[in-house]
Amino acid sequence: MIISRLINKRICNATALQRAVSSTSSSQNAITSESPKHRRTSLVSPSYRFMYPEFLPDPKPEWRNLIREKLERKDMLARRSKIEMPSEFYVGSVLAVTSSDPHAAGKTSRFVGICIDRQGCGLRAKFILRNVIDHQGVEVLYDMYDPTLQKLEVLRLEKRLDDKLYYLRDCLPEFSTFDLNMEADILPEGSEVPINDTKAVLKPRPWLERWERQDLKGISNLEEFLTPKMVRQAKQRETPWEQYDLMKEYRRTIPAEEQSQIYSEVYSELHQFELARKKMKRKRNIPSKLA
Repeated sequence: MIISRLINKRICNATALQRAVSSTSSSQNAITSESPKHRRTSLVSPSYRFMYPEFLPDPKPEWRNLIREKLERKDMLARRSKIEMPSEFYVGSVLAVTSSDPHAAGKTSRFVGICIDRQGCGLRAKFILRNVIDHQGVEVLYDMYDPTLQKLEVLRLEKRLDDKLYYLRDCLPEFSTFDLNMEADILPEGSEVPINDTKAVLKPRPWLERWERQDLKGISNLEEFLTPKMVRQAKQRETPWEQYDLMKEYRRTIPAEEQSQIYSEVYSELHQFELARKKMKRKRNIPSKLA
């Protein structure tokens, strides 16, 4: 009896040890299988959500479609591989867009202007350029992934104090005038994007919009044209509590976990595009240094 009990005890210990070894090996296999994905998500820079905002889907639930969003991201990467497109630009940056003329075969047009707005997501991403040509304000709305676009250059990479610059329509022309033959102002590699704190000067009323109700920081002389009634009405329409509305912020943004998952899918292609762009920039700078 004693011998049989010792044998049973040894068998139980052996089975328990075998289970422990199998569980540790399975956990190690799970860790190693998840490590490439975790490593890929950790490589994604947090600044990608500002550099490539068009890759994020529309936060409205009624517009979400996971299959369509994934197919659009593939089309966007394929389009970026065909044309020269910068890795980043912001509202306030000066761009030059070269596009083909749909009404004249083989001819192209080039427009230079400041980006006053950037909107949309996916293949519907758009941006507006503004310039003053012959004392006339000209604005062009471009689809970022339009097949007619041949080249998109950033002549001056910078940010402004406001997210939208529609008020330049009512400002002096000198704040929206840029030379059509403007040369690119290249920033050193690794430097932060500068913030241009220039404040535009408004022209006298009438204006296209009620700018005093929009909490703008890029206008210098707004108070000169406001009457007490306009100031009182602007204060009545202020909504300072919205900055503490967490649900509103949640509804108009994509969760950080989903953002990391989306950018991890396109990270390798975007990183290759960035390396190719840096290589081309070095090749272009070699002749200037030799001269």
